[in-house]
Amino acid sequence: MTVYKNIHELIGNTPMLELTQFQLPNDVRLFAKLEFMNPGGSVKDRLGQALIEDALATGKLVEGGTIIEPTAGNTGIGLALAAINRNINVIFVVPEKFSMEKQAIMRALGAKIINTPTEAGMKGAIEKTEALLEEIPRSYTPAQFSNAANPLTYYKTLGPEIWKELDGHVDIFVAGAGTGGTFMGTAQYLHSQNTSLKTVIVEPEGSILNGGEAGSHKTEGIGMEFLPSYMDRSYFHSIHTISDEDAFTRVKELAAKEGVLAGSSSGAALHAALLEAQSAPKGSRIVTIFPDGSDRYISKKIFEGGI
Repeated sequence: MTVYKNIHELIGNTPMLELTQFQLPNDVRLFAKLEFMNPGGSVKDRLGQALIEDALATGKLVEGGTIIEPTAGNTGIGLALAAINRNINVIFVVPEKFSMEKQAIMRALGAKIINTPTEAGMKGAIEKTEALLEEIPRSYTPAQFSNAANPLTYYKTLGPEIWKELDGHVDIFVAGAGTGGTFMGTAQYLHSQNTSLKTVIVEPEGSILNGGEAGSHKTEGIGMEFLPSYMDRSYFHSIHTISDEDAFTRVKELAAKEGVLAGSSSGAALHAALLEAQSAPKGSRIVTIFPDGSDRYISKKIFEGGI
């Protein structure tokens, strides 16, 4: 039995689950990487640890200093988890609309939360962060929306894990995009191993990737108001814009059919993967990512279609 010395050692190497209770044509197989089984409950635990380790190693952040970051919640939880026992103060700027569970978890991990108006979106949270950086000495923002360490984290960790777990047989990769780092880094790694790989990006209605205008949506954790500098559209082989209704329906189906308690971004990813399965070549293997769990969206009535 392996005994771990701290919570940080538990990040990564999450389970890969084949979804067998959904009808798929032409011997297509569908797999999901269960990232909600990271200790902080999401795919962003990987990023939080990488960003803090990089900042400390490069001197951008010093002991006793303060990290300030705009976040929808999961990156904040990942950063707060990574900051534990490292003498780092943590402040997160969070738009009011995001789930109270995520904000409560961040506070439990020692973070201070500053809310910004929902209508100002993530751009408003970024602007508030920039103002706080001017006010607070020895402060630093990892700037996940523009930091190349974001996609690099997933290129180095999540991509190789998927490739190894599926024995190098991945034909279609499907993932949602919030900052886009998870999608971009994982897609780049998998494509480096299989140049015929199809990479599929998923967004909610109210996101800009498919030419739409930024707007409100109930699906949390994915959706873009602007395109981060590290995003490369050549990897957008297909874009699926998924309605809140379809995302939440798939969340309920995942629970009832597979016993998987996943968040709404996972529901959107599943819906897109099932759409891809309809036209996939015979025997294809599709892999997607379930970024977080349903437990942090109970106040949002995730099993009742959301609010």
